[in-house]
Amino acid sequence: MLFPRALRTSTAALALLLPFAAACGGSATADSASSDVSSVTLRVGDTGWKVDEAVLKYAHLDDTPYKVKWNLFPGGDKQLQAVRAGALDLASSSEIPPIFSAADGKPNFKVVAVQRGTTLNQEVVVPKGSKVTDIAGLKGKKVGYVQNTTAHYFLYELLKQAGLTWSDIDAKPLLPNDGLAALNGGSIDAFASYGTSIITAHQQGARTVGSGADILSGNFLWSARDSVLKSPAQKAAAADLIARITKAYAYVRDGHVDGFAKVTADATHQPVAQAKSDLVAAQKQRPTQARTVGDDTIASQQKVADAFTELGALKEHLDVKSFWTTALNSDLKKAL
Repeated sequence: MLFPRALRTSTAALALLLPFAAACGGSATADSASSDVSSVTLRVGDTGWKVDEAVLKYAHLDDTPYKVKWNLFPGGDKQLQAVRAGALDLASSSEIPPIFSAADGKPNFKVVAVQRGTTLNQEVVVPKGSKVTDIAGLKGKKVGYVQNTTAHYFLYELLKQAGLTWSDIDAKPLLPNDGLAALNGGSIDAFASYGTSIITAHQQGARTVGSGADILSGNFLWSARDSVLKSPAQKAAAADLIARITKAYAYVRDGHVDGFAKVTADATHQPVAQAKSDLVAAQKQRPTQARTVGDDTIASQQKVADAFTELGALKEHLDVKSFWTTALNSDLKKAL
């Protein structure tokens, strides 16, 4: 998803983050007295168009003292599946994918950090010419959604707000690209999705009938394999990488929005002016920055998990704190 982690601009937030802007030369440190990161290779997930990798390169913060192998996925749910399969060390996602990846009670990962991010471009859209004007108008309609993601959650919450239940629509789980094709082909009446697929849908004439902007928390989670947490060097490298992404976004906000808008436009095939407008709006809504694990971040995800239990997507209550840890807090505080 352009997850969520697309950029935001805010004068107040910029003032707070100016000290980090100097980090554009790769000054973040990943070493500690007990760890040498030079032999570490982190397999890291990214979504959409590898925006995290791109922003690090743009801000000249990709010169890590450890190796990073970036892997592209269509969504955070696929990243968590790769973690479970042992193919990925560090995954980035919304609050939802870890819930379903841990639902069997045997997760091999822990949520180690939170990245605050934009909730814009998380929408329910209808195709050009549709007579549907709001969520209530979806009753009895075929509605595509990206299963076990933010789209699944905000669609459910929007239906409740409109006085509808999940059974009032003909829900069709689809991947972002498949959903976009189905919307344009007329096989679904609406599509709940995020990021690049929503941007593309609007370019093709789609209209917004519901938004998850005020429903979603803006907490995007970093999940690490348990094996990473057992290695001081890998922990230090993971903390450094997460901190570098925060500093890279601060660099963009510090007078470098135009350049990154061009990078974004090239990757998402949209006009530069539109990419800049989206970038500025996203950063204004909620500046992208990492934070350590706290009781409030765990409680936020618990609320989401409870909603999925209510929906019936989870068979029983899930205590999310069982797969959270503060093990990275100390390293992340130092790196930030």
